[in-house]
Amino acid sequence: MNGTGGAWPAIFLLLALSISILASYTMFNFIGNLKRTNNAFRIFWLAGGAFVFGVGLWAKHFVATMAFDSPLFFSWSMPVSILLTIFFSLMAFIMLTIQSTLRHRVAIGSVILSFGVGFMNYFSLLGQPIERIAANPATIVVSLFVLFIGTFAAFRLSELGGGERNKWLAGVTLGLATIFVQMLGTSALDIDYSVYYTLDKLNADVRLLVLIVGIYALLLLTATWVTWYVDKRMNQMDERYRLVVENSLDTIAIFKQERWSFVNAAGLRMFEADGPGDMLGKSIYSFLKPEDHDSVRERLHNLIITRSSGPLEQQWYTLKGKVLHTEIVETITTLENEPAVQVIIRDISERKKNEELLINSEKLYVAGQLAAGIAHEIRNPLTSLKGFLQLIASGRKEASYYNIMNSELDRIEDIVSELLMLSKPQVYELSYHDVRNMMRETITLLETQAILHNIAIETDLGRDVLWVYGVENQIKQVFINVIKNAIEAMIDGGAIRVKLSRENDSVRIRISDEGPGIGEDQLAKMGQPFYTTKEKGTGLGLMVSYKIVDNHQGKIDVYSQLGRGTTFEIRFPFRYPEMSTVTKSS
Repeated sequence: MNGTGGAWPAIFLLLALSISILASYTMFNFIGNLKRTNNAFRIFWLAGGAFVFGVGLWAKHFVATMAFDSPLFFSWSMPVSILLTIFFSLMAFIMLTIQSTLRHRVAIGSVILSFGVGFMNYFSLLGQPIERIAANPATIVVSLFVLFIGTFAAFRLSELGGGERNKWLAGVTLGLATIFVQMLGTSALDIDYSVYYTLDKLNADVRLLVLIVGIYALLLLTATWVTWYVDKRMNQMDERYRLVVENSLDTIAIFKQERWSFVNAAGLRMFEADGPGDMLGKSIYSFLKPEDHDSVRERLHNLIITRSSGPLEQQWYTLKGKVLHTEIVETITTLENEPAVQVIIRDISERKKNEELLINSEKLYVAGQLAAGIAHEIRNPLTSLKGFLQLIASGRKEASYYNIMNSELDRIEDIVSELLMLSKPQVYELSYHDVRNMMRETITLLETQAILHNIAIETDLGRDVLWVYGVENQIKQVFINVIKNAIEAMIDGGAIRVKLSRENDSVRIRISDEGPGIGEDQLAKMGQPFYTTKEKGTGLGLMVSYKIVDNHQGKIDVYSQLGRGTTFEIRFPFRYPEMSTVTKSS
């Protein structure tokens, strides 16, 4: 293209170089943010960097074409070349983010981007109306090799860190490389065109070029401002996060490939390290108990799916061999574009000691309460027995004495039997039973006693089979205890209503009476040993019932209103016969 004499070629070349450098710098800003944002923004940074760089190279190409005094044709090759450049740029940037699987990712990414830039340069030249073409292969190879070296050097500079300085150096290096490949490419091809410029077409193309450069300059300035603003905000967030991490009382650390990659000051103190070098780079398993290695390894591998776990308890060893009881939260993250695990570790050794002391004191308290209750319950019948024995020893013998003494001995035997049931776990044969059959047998057993107290037992056993898996006699004992208590509470007669049903995966048994009801303060004590509202009760019957239901993975809820009666709601898991094993420890 003629008519650009004087200073115009130099001005156009300087403008093209400025566009290329600014586009490269903005692109490095975009992909630099990949290292400190989550996956939700990765597509934005990747696509934004590829778009800015691709469009920038396109604008640079046409400005440089005018600087080299070459013909300029706007044809179908333009949109194709820009789309392919954006695509190859995107592929190269994605390659740069893969660190754990590719050893030579920077070199591969440089090859991809160099191919994209070279393709755009030569495709744009070859996509014009050509009548004759001659090429110098050696010059083309040299141009592509220099482009690869420049691209590789720019990528390495961008990854060295160092803030804005290295970003600008990387942008200048890549910008010069793209200008150089176009300069050599233009000299390597000798082309005769079948269409020549007219003055009107020249003026129209120049106006179009100015419009293209103006639009891209606006886009580039906007993208640069956006990346600057986002970078500033992220730096503020990074600073706040750094202060939180440094001042945290808990250990905040990052594991990469199951090794310590970062530990804050609190972590160094917790693990009794003199400095970061005592921990960084070492395997985390050297700080864990050998029996925990497999479970921790499996948990860390599962984080890829679960994304996070915890809080859960974990024991560690310090560098000096001290055992740490900790609570840990694990979250999947990335460090230098590689998968990593961020953990927060809280020392709960003191809390564990306090919990142990509290449990021991609770055990002593419960043991004392149980001993006091046993002593009280057994002392009463023993006092009676002692009194009657003294009467017999004095010569007073009556038949009623022996009956009373037998009843008191029976009472002591009942207390001892119920206490034995609460002792160490025993092995029982478990089997499948229909709750309806067990309830029928229980009602048959207690029906006579209910009639004597002027009480009617109304039943709604349902139609469906209600399977439970357990010990038949124990479950029936629960029903007997609850219904018997209801009979004894209804001194004025009435009705006891029993309803069986299935709700989702549980069998529900509702036993309602019309007794005087139970107050809220008394409901809170239900199931405690030796707590009873009956004159001659031991309080152990309901305690045994609660334990039996709990052993069967069930639950008891009690609802009551004073003057209106009480309802016991008992739930057992519904179990089909084919879903369980044959035996289980109760």
